[in-house]
Amino acid sequence: MTILDGKKISSDIKNEIADQVKIMKSKGEKVPHLAAVLVGTDGASMTYVGAKVKACELVGFESTLIDLPEKTTEDELLNHIYKLNNDSGIDGFIVQLPLPKHIDDQKVLMAIDPDKDVDGFHPTNVGRMTLDLPTFLPATPFGILELLERYNIETSGKNVVVMGRSHIVGRPMSILMSQKRKAGNATVTVVHSRTNNLAEITRGADIIVAAIGISEFLKADMVKDGVVVIDVGITRVPDETKTRGYRLAGDVEFEGVSKKASFITPVPGGVGPMTIAMLLKNTLLARERQNTAK
Repeated sequence: MTILDGKKISSDIKNEIADQVKIMKSKGEKVPHLAAVLVGTDGASMTYVGAKVKACELVGFESTLIDLPEKTTEDELLNHIYKLNNDSGIDGFIVQLPLPKHIDDQKVLMAIDPDKDVDGFHPTNVGRMTLDLPTFLPATPFGILELLERYNIETSGKNVVVMGRSHIVGRPMSILMSQKRKAGNATVTVVHSRTNNLAEITRGADIIVAAIGISEFLKADMVKDGVVVIDVGITRVPDETKTRGYRLAGDVEFEGVSKKASFITPVPGGVGPMTIAMLLKNTLLARERQNTAK
């Protein structure tokens, strides 16, 4: 069994990006600039945005954090997005989700300029991804593809089961894995809460991408020997033996499943670090596009 080390691969990618930024600086060129919009004080969101800003500093990107109070109105947020869309100094930006309940997530995402949508959530970019056209890929699926490629995991002709149908991971993952690409050409099945005989389906999978948000749902008796397992989930599970009172668990029961798997991602340290690395990669792409458009 081989651990798919997202920490190491994401570090490699960041070093590659940092080298590109050094070349830009040596030529006197503008370095990529990523902005992040945070509304409210959700603990997880603050942690994620902080990690993204830190990653920008590490690779030499410029970064801007727009930190707005919880009571920010939808119109006020849309005004900030309008300014970012029209700021030539900003190559790409993200609006951290979830937003406060009084703000319509979809309305906000629709307002983002597709050419600056480095999260890859705008319908224009989702459509381009579906048609296999150049675009920003959603960062988590993009990171999973990169892990599969860098560990030389064969996907062509394999049976892939994607557990979950979210717009952020499940749906794009199922599309990307079926396309003609290095980490692709697979036969893909999507399972979800209404799927009958779910365990029977997962036992036939060569590769499983678990993204359902239920901690330790995928058990050892639900997979076959030699399966490749990508665990996207991360949940705080109460654990009195830990100083902080909880442990982090994925959607996969790691101890049992890892004994049967050929490759598996840990939680934490698997998919999570890859998501931030691919956001940086998308920002680099956005900067290249901005330069080409000039």
